[in-house]
Amino acid sequence: MFSRYKKTKDASPQPVAAAAAAKTATKPAPAGETRVAEPPKPVAMRKPGPIVEARSAAQDRDKKRRERLQDIKLELHRALLDNLNLAALDQASEADLKTEIQAIAQETLQEKSIVLNREERQTLNQELYDEVKGLGPLEPLLKDESVSDILVNGPQQIFIEQNGKLKLSDVTFKDERHLLRIIDKIVSAVGRRVDESNPYVDARLQDGSRFNAMVPPIAVDGSLVSIRKFKKDKLGIDDLVRFGAFTEEMAVYLQAAVACRLNVIVSGGTGSGKTTTLNALSSFIDDSERILTIEDTAELQLQQTHVGRMESRPPNVEGKGAVTPRDCLKNALRMRPDRIIVGETRGEEVIDMLQAMNTGHDGSMTTIHANSARDGISRLENMIAMAGIEMPLKAMRSQISSAVNLIVQASRLQDGSRRMTSITEVTGMEGEVISMQELFRFQRVGLTPDNKIIGHFTATGVRSHYSERFKMWGYDLPPSIYEPFRGD
Repeated sequence: MFSRYKKTKDASPQPVAAAAAAKTATKPAPAGETRVAEPPKPVAMRKPGPIVEARSAAQDRDKKRRERLQDIKLELHRALLDNLNLAALDQASEADLKTEIQAIAQETLQEKSIVLNREERQTLNQELYDEVKGLGPLEPLLKDESVSDILVNGPQQIFIEQNGKLKLSDVTFKDERHLLRIIDKIVSAVGRRVDESNPYVDARLQDGSRFNAMVPPIAVDGSLVSIRKFKKDKLGIDDLVRFGAFTEEMAVYLQAAVACRLNVIVSGGTGSGKTTTLNALSSFIDDSERILTIEDTAELQLQQTHVGRMESRPPNVEGKGAVTPRDCLKNALRMRPDRIIVGETRGEEVIDMLQAMNTGHDGSMTTIHANSARDGISRLENMIAMAGIEMPLKAMRSQISSAVNLIVQASRLQDGSRRMTSITEVTGMEGEVISMQELFRFQRVGLTPDNKIIGHFTATGVRSHYSERFKMWGYDLPPSIYEPFRGD
C-alpha cells in the first residue's frame, strides 16, 4: 500500500500496551501531571446548579478525549518508526508523506480495533506529520503568526506571548522524554548537542527563529525552552509609525541621522524591540554601500544588495573551534566594509566596535542592553573594563564620546506595547563627563481603566547638534520637528 517509503524488510509494528479505547475509562494520570481530587463538599454548601455541572462534565470529556488522542498518537508514532523508511523521507514531498502517514495510521488503527471520528483522524494525521517532519506539539504555535514567543516550562506548561501579553496555552507534551526528543531534534539539525554534560544550548530554527533550551539536572522541574519567533514580514519605518512606536517627525530625524552616517546605538531591555528597530533603521542605508553584519543568531533582515552576514559559533564537544563576535569583528575590518552592524554588543568586542566607529566606518550600528541612554554609556564603560583593557577613565570616555553619535532607547511598557521612549545625541566631553542632549521622548500621562498607557511623543525643544552635518548631506530638517508637543 505504501511501498515507496515503507521499509523494505517486513517489520511489523511493535506490540504496544493495552488498546487506547480501554484506557479512557480508568486511565492513570500522565507522567508529569498530578490530578487533584475534588475536596468533599461541606454539608451546608449548596449543590452546584445544572449549568456548572454541565460545564464541568464537558471539560472532563474534552480532557479525556485529548488524553486518548495523545495515547493513540504515541502508539502510532512507534508504528511509523517501524514502518517508514526514514532515510527516504528527505526526498518525499509533503503531499506524498501525508498520504503515506495516513495509510499507515489507518492500517494500524484497524489492527488495534480503534475507532475515531473524521475530525479525530484529521487531527491525528496532522499531529503525526508534525512529529515526523516538524516539532511535534510546538508546530501549530510556530505557524500561528499572532504568537511572538513560545516559553516551555516542562512538558505540561507552555506559555505563549500574543499582543505583548503572556498566557498559558492548552498545548502540552506527553512527558519529559517527548519534550527532550523534540529538543534533540532541533539541536542535532544544526550540529549541536544538549545533555547532562552540556545542559544548555543556543540554536536557530530553519525559519530563523531564535531557540534556547536548558535540560535537567540544571532545569529542576523539566526542560526549559524559549523560542523567539522570526517574523517573515519585516516591519519598516512606516509600519512602526502606524503602530505608534514613534512619530513621523522622529522618523524624519532618524532617516537623516542614518543617511548622514552617524554611529547609532539602539539601547533597551529584553524583548523591547531592539532588533526590530535596528532592522527598520537599516532601511535608510543607501543600496550602494557594503554592509557586514555580525550576530550570535542571524536575525537581521537587511534589504540592501551588498550585505555580508556572519554568525558566531560556540565551541565543539572538545571545547575547540569557537568563533566569537570579536573574531568576526576583527576579520570584518579587513573586508572593506562601509558599515558594520553588530546584532548585539555584550562583551570584549565592544573595543573593536568603538575603534571601527572611530576609524573610517561611520554609520555603524549595534544594540546593547540598557535602561536609558546614560545607562547605556555606563554599560559601554563596563564592557571595556571587562575586556581587560587598562585605560584611564577620561581616555575611555573620550573614546566613547567620539565614536557614538546617537542613542535610541527602545522600551517595552507595562501594557506590553513597545515604544521608542528617547532619542539622545552624544555631543562630546565636558571635563571628564560625556555630555548628551535628548531630542525626543515619550511622555507618559496616565493609565486607562484596562491598564493601557496614555501618553504622547514630544520633542524637547533642543536643536540637533548635527544640524550642519545634515545640511551638508542634503537633509535640511525643518525647525518645526524640534518643537515640543502642545497638548490640550
